[in-house]
Amino acid sequence: MTHSWYNQYSKTMSREIDISATSSLFAAFERAVEKFKENPAVSCLGCTLTYDELADYVDAFASFLQHSLGLKKGDRFAIMLPNITQFPVALFAAQKIGVIPVLTNPLYTPREILHQIKDSGSRVIMTVNSFVQKLETIIDQTSIEHIVSTGFGDHLPRWKDLIVKTALRFQGYSSKTKLGFIQYKHALTIGAHKRAVAADLTHDDLCLLQYTGGTTGLSRGAMLTQKNILANMAQTSIWTDGELIAGKEVVLTALPVFHIFSLTVNLLTFISMGQHMILVPKPVPIKNTAKMFKKYDITVITGVTTLYNALNNSPDFQKMAPKTIKFAVEGGMAMQERVNQAWKAITHNTIIEGYGLTEASPVTHCNPLKGVIKSGSIGIPYPSTEAKIVNPDGVELPHGEVGELIIRGPQVMSGYWNQPEETKETLRDGWLWTGDMTKRDEDGYFFIMDRKKDMILVSGFNVFPNEIDMILTSHPKVKEAAVVGIPDSCCGETIKAYVVPSDSSLTIEELKRFCHDQLTGYKRPRFYEFIESLPKSTVGKPLRRKLRELHLAPRQD
Repeated sequence: MTHSWYNQYSKTMSREIDISATSSLFAAFERAVEKFKENPAVSCLGCTLTYDELADYVDAFASFLQHSLGLKKGDRFAIMLPNITQFPVALFAAQKIGVIPVLTNPLYTPREILHQIKDSGSRVIMTVNSFVQKLETIIDQTSIEHIVSTGFGDHLPRWKDLIVKTALRFQGYSSKTKLGFIQYKHALTIGAHKRAVAADLTHDDLCLLQYTGGTTGLSRGAMLTQKNILANMAQTSIWTDGELIAGKEVVLTALPVFHIFSLTVNLLTFISMGQHMILVPKPVPIKNTAKMFKKYDITVITGVTTLYNALNNSPDFQKMAPKTIKFAVEGGMAMQERVNQAWKAITHNTIIEGYGLTEASPVTHCNPLKGVIKSGSIGIPYPSTEAKIVNPDGVELPHGEVGELIIRGPQVMSGYWNQPEETKETLRDGWLWTGDMTKRDEDGYFFIMDRKKDMILVSGFNVFPNEIDMILTSHPKVKEAAVVGIPDSCCGETIKAYVVPSDSSLTIEELKRFCHDQLTGYKRPRFYEFIESLPKSTVGKPLRRKLRELHLAPRQD
């Protein structure tokens, strides 16, 4: 089969991938450890582990999960951690014994955490000490049997750990909780006495559950198999097209690794290539990220437009003007040309835009590293990936016409966890219907025009309006509510809520406080407007398009 985008592939880049020699993600990790034993694997908060040292921690923690907590192949294990060394330890430990990680945002509110834990049936959860208290009000409603808790400085020398704890206390973080938990350090000590038995895994086994937004307002667990993840790792590796040297690159990871983009592209692909991973637990304020360029010779960075924009405007970053960067990749939201130009002026390097979604592990398209980079384009399909633009009946449209983007490839999920109807709607005859309205040019480059669904993209994070609507309308003084995404120079989009009050005493400040307790930061509406009624369709659904038009309309004073 031939496609127009193959003309954009370099002569050295394969059109197809072959993952037959690797049975699982853990097998890929073991191979990297064997090949790059003494190389630095992960650095965080001033502590660096070699591949050998990381593997020792992984083995000990896997043993603890298996022999002390009784986790077995197929059990779910919620990992609710920021970008710290304990994340890869927990992730690869779970992979060794065939336990399925459920990656959970540690900034989620208890309500948001509850749904993922209940839906997945997780038996164990791991988080940092200061977040354990979030579980107090929900733990009895879940199947959680054990909590493993860790400190940010658990891999640091004792004196450094004390400094970190003191700093966290000054920042208002508290580790006080009524819940019992097992300390990570203690778990490692116990696990070191007995070796874990590795699970027998095949490409068809589940690798992880990655939750994404749902049309009902509740997130859905995308079932990503070992094949899906290995395929996307191989595709990304091929896409580097000889630009990277195995075991020699330094990769900045400021995006949260519980997010599928950062997880697959940074942590998994680059660890499998023996690269040095720099984890940034708290990238904001931006000086926390900028100083990494002073400490390390960063050669690879992934990010969203907001991260690159913040670095461009950082005096510290401008002063350093790093020239070691080989390539920078952007995904999760549309790349702004002005941001790319400013980045190029500082680093003499161009940001490469790509595209993906959770259901595809996530990457399906990217601009080529060697070849033409088209501004505003998400690029061309990855190796072993087919993509079409179709009308609502599934008929492929010619170049230049806008339709829905559908994708087929080895990275596409097997379905949604316990959601057969949603799976049938999204996966049809082997094709993943993305919901993104797209066009393709004669060279095979794809351009996202709009979203068929009403998803809002805030700094690369998906926000599904139905969830926010449900929270707003649960307020006793709200009759109706609907939210929309509006343009924002910093975040790409921000959230505006249109509210029909049922009580005239309702105030915007009251709603802000209410949402603060129910929603994580990027999901909270930034702007509110009270209106008499919502524009609706004939079947009574809020017309978000009309609300966006209302926002843009000139005010009549």
